Amino acid sequence: MPIVALTLFVVFAVLGFGWRSWQQKRRTGSTGFRGVSGAPWSAEWLAGVGFVVAMAAALAAPILQLAGVVHPLVDSPVLNVAGVAVAVTGIAATLYAQVDMGESWRIGVDAAETTTLVRRGVFGWVRNPIFTAMLVFAAGLTLLTPNPVAVAGFALLVATIEAQVRIVEEPYLLTTHGDDYRDYLATVGRFVPGVGRVVSV
Repeated sequence: MPIVALTLFVVFAVLGFGWRSWQQKRRTGSTGFRGVSGAPWSAEWLAGVGFVVAMAAALAAPILQLAGVVHPLVDSPVLNVAGVAVAVTGIAATLYAQVDMGESWRIGVDAAETTTLVRRGVFGWVRNPIFTAMLVFAAGLTLLTPNPVAVAGFALLVATIEAQVRIVEEPYLLTTHGDDYRDYLATVGRFVPGVGRVVSV
């Protein structure tokens, strides 16, 4: 299963980051990468760095399991099969949400930049469908190699995505889009439909 997990990680990285950045560059002249924002050790910076560390843990977990350094907390073929299905679903959902985001797609935030507020497609169901899909993908990988590194990396990913959205992206979008974003906050859930709506800001 570690080899399957590594293969899926590579597919996710190539399609979700490489291919999507290439498409963005073709359409807009920019790759969409904005990097980690905030001063070192600020909440914004920690959220960005934490995300990178969590992704590194997702890659390291199957490698360390293959090397015999760590071992699964649970050894279950049923979990492994479920992990493949969940991870593939996460990859497909990530790509679908990225396409729906169109030219507004970015990795990171540039406070000096203004992009269109996307509310169509899956963005009409949840405000952060790409992050939701990435969490689904990461959960699948964790089921494939449920060792301590994978579990810790998944927990860190959940925490850093929450922080990135709440501390970095939502304030930026509120400043940029004002009342339109307030309405979006009040009517559409954060990661799950109907959950995480913010009525007054």
